[in-house]
Amino acid sequence: MGSPYFAVPSLEKLHQSKHDIVAVVSGVDKRRGRGNKLTPTPVKAKALELGLPVIEIENLKSEDFAEQLKTYNPELFVVVAFRILPINILAIPTRGSINLHASLLPKYRGAAPIHWAIIKGEKKTGCTIFFLDEKMDTGKIIMQEEVDIGQNETTGDVYNKLMGLGSQLVVKAVDQISNGSYQTVEQDDSKATGAPKLFSEDCKIDFNDTSQNVHNKIRGLSPFPTAWTTIDGTRFKIYRSRAVPGKSIPAGTLKIENDHVYVGCKDGAVELVEVQLSGKKKMNANDFFLGYKGEGKIA
Repeated sequence: MGSPYFAVPSLEKLHQSKHDIVAVVSGVDKRRGRGNKLTPTPVKAKALELGLPVIEIENLKSEDFAEQLKTYNPELFVVVAFRILPINILAIPTRGSINLHASLLPKYRGAAPIHWAIIKGEKKTGCTIFFLDEKMDTGKIIMQEEVDIGQNETTGDVYNKLMGLGSQLVVKAVDQISNGSYQTVEQDDSKATGAPKLFSEDCKIDFNDTSQNVHNKIRGLSPFPTAWTTIDGTRFKIYRSRAVPGKSIPAGTLKIENDHVYVGCKDGAVELVEVQLSGKKKMNANDFFLGYKGEGKIA
């Protein structure tokens, strides 16, 4: 069960394994892209390419959906970047349901674990495989593996690392469940942190914060949903930056020096590396400001 690109490597690795995928569950086709064409989810597209039966579903609480799943007599549900399954669905497979989550649970439970780990300045994150229960991301852990987060890595960079790592762990976990060699560990709820979905209003940059916090927010929101400010009243997205703690520039002030673009913060500055003005293409920050005719007022 899955929909986005993050779940595709897990599907491919399972398909290559000794295990039998009896069906793939994914979201319904939606209109996407500039042509607004009806397009399948990445998981559905890959499943069809692999010749696997696909169940498209919008309403997980549908009785027809539950009955359809039962016809496959599944032993295990493998869930990657999907939705919260109702209890009656979780009760169907004989060996339970497992989930791949892109954090070191119990930290960063929720919809945006990679984003929040970087926004919070974590130096490490990882993947967790766990059994699903009725609550969000609270079930017993089967295995975890951690990775480093580089000081300038974005959510997109870490997403790609965890997508590959997670697919390997999924197969390893299914192997262990198949032969009965797995062990589980209860999550310590006292150490839990949340990773709620991010909205546009969460993405506005406050340059009165420290340079490191501003930098973490920019990279944690890149490439999507993207940190933003305004320049001369127009929305201005920032995709990549560098923290420059020792640089003395008033907070929110733009300064260009020796082909480098800085904005002052509470305790230094951030260097802008990759930016995009609303309605324009993404550009190197220095190239953008070479041709920019406005005052450069950041707000």
